[in-house]
Amino acid sequence: MAKRVYAGRYAQAVFSIARERNELDRWQSDLEGIAHLVEDAVVISLLENPKLCFDDKARLLSERLGTINRLALNLVYLLISRGRLNIIGEIAGEYHRLLDSYRGIERARVVTAIPLGDDDRLMLERRLGAIVGKKVAVKPEVDSSLLGGIVVRVGGKLLDGSTRSRLEALKNEIARGRE
Repeated sequence: MAKRVYAGRYAQAVFSIARERNELDRWQSDLEGIAHLVEDAVVISLLENPKLCFDDKARLLSERLGTINRLALNLVYLLISRGRLNIIGEIAGEYHRLLDSYRGIERARVVTAIPLGDDDRLMLERRLGAIVGKKVAVKPEVDSSLLGGIVVRVGGKLLDGSTRSRLEALKNEIARGRE
């Protein structure tokens, strides 16, 4: 829980800086690059090693991250010094959520039994957009245990139109009929 709170605070600060400097997309790219870098176990062990001097860590980061925004690099240095480099993925995710909100985009997690085609995904984005009153970006997932239908999480709402949930409702209705 504390990890999420810290990540939210850092992401909010970064988002404010990015908006002031009109660098929203650059910050998103930089944060994703940093998050990808720290997924490397060798790199993370070097950056968290207290015996390795800060200059060596800084050199490693500069080499690996290339043309990253100087302020983004400072964020990494700050996270290293505070022992919080492990939350960079959450910071990047929260920043992405803030950016979507700023742009009026709502993310929808859509689970289906079979993969969605591009046409189906676009149609679903339009229909969900009409429901929530925002532009919707669908993140499709496949779960063959659904049997059929669709489960959607969007805007804090769960829309369950799966065959499994319909069968469960039918089962409950039949069970009530016997009582």
